[in-house]
Amino acid sequence: MNALDLTGLTTGPAQVWGGVRLVPLLRAAPVAGLRLHAELYDADHGVVDLGRARYISYIPHGFVADWSGQDSVAAAYGTQLAADRPERMTLRFHRRMARRQERTRLRFLPLHLALEGYLALHFGGPVVAWSEWSQRALRHGLSPRAEQAYLGAEVSGLSDALRVFEIQPQQCGVMIHVGDALAAAFVVPHPEDYRALHLSLIQDLYGELIYHYAYLMPPVPEFPVRLPDSGIDSLDDLRAAAVQQESDWARFHDETMAAGLIDDEYTWDKVYRMGSFTLSRFLPPFRLKRENHIGETITDARGRVAYLKTFRLSENQVRRGHLLTRLAASDWRISTTATELGITEAQLGLRLKSSGFAYLLRQDVLDGYRATMRRSR
Repeated sequence: MNALDLTGLTTGPAQVWGGVRLVPLLRAAPVAGLRLHAELYDADHGVVDLGRARYISYIPHGFVADWSGQDSVAAAYGTQLAADRPERMTLRFHRRMARRQERTRLRFLPLHLALEGYLALHFGGPVVAWSEWSQRALRHGLSPRAEQAYLGAEVSGLSDALRVFEIQPQQCGVMIHVGDALAAAFVVPHPEDYRALHLSLIQDLYGELIYHYAYLMPPVPEFPVRLPDSGIDSLDDLRAAAVQQESDWARFHDETMAAGLIDDEYTWDKVYRMGSFTLSRFLPPFRLKRENHIGETITDARGRVAYLKTFRLSENQVRRGHLLTRLAASDWRISTTATELGITEAQLGLRLKSSGFAYLLRQDVLDGYRATMRRSR
């Protein structure tokens, strides 16, 4: 398990619009040898062919990673938002999540690699035929899995914030806070890539927590610059004080506001090797009552992030991941998992039910857990 390596990225001054705080991420120099651009689809929904199964999801656009080293490749196509929406949704078929287009070009679906990793978490289900598990669980595992997310256009204030946001000259990314909860991080290799893909954030997916915070939380405060009244006697003193303010803000953001993403340890899954770059996705440790983010990256040969896109899980999604991880660690033995969690088997069984996994348990076993809990009241 490793943390995110955001070496080469620095935090710029934040901008606020209502409950949305946008924090730019800057690079002193672009990542050499890698560019990203958008590939839009005509349909609003898509079906990805995964062999025997099909993955059905909202697919607004894809990213194309180009590692040919030709920086003349523009990242400008397909990044303007249209006001008109189609009257009906159609289906579009794709072969896989990450698909090679040319020798040095790879098309992948932003966030879908990360979401696929979460949905596939212990997808096979019980590995030992313990008596508590249903025949459906033993034969089909956790199929189907479904999770809820919201389109960025439905997150109140986000569209306006992105529209009025001032893009910095060296900006290669942004962290989006809603109600001062970190909603998502987005990083690209080159400032031109960011300018082209900035508005694509409105087409991304956001979690339940962020959707509700956008409606329920009051406007967030700005952090104005406050320079000392004394000790500034020259332009050099003024410049030094301004630089110190920028440094203090960056440290506060990274150590406090974004700590739940930056400081966590993740489990990594390498998806595709692109020359000296690697496309990967990551999962959190699923700690309860804490921030948990899933995401995908492109890293260079030294493990530094060139591309990043993250999704913050809701508390219910974290709870499901936590339960599945603990069950898998105990070889799916209900009694062992319950003991490790400090609860009874009946309590664990009802937690599985409330988390949407009732179909994994035999009906008579689940009925027995209910009866045990009623008798204990």
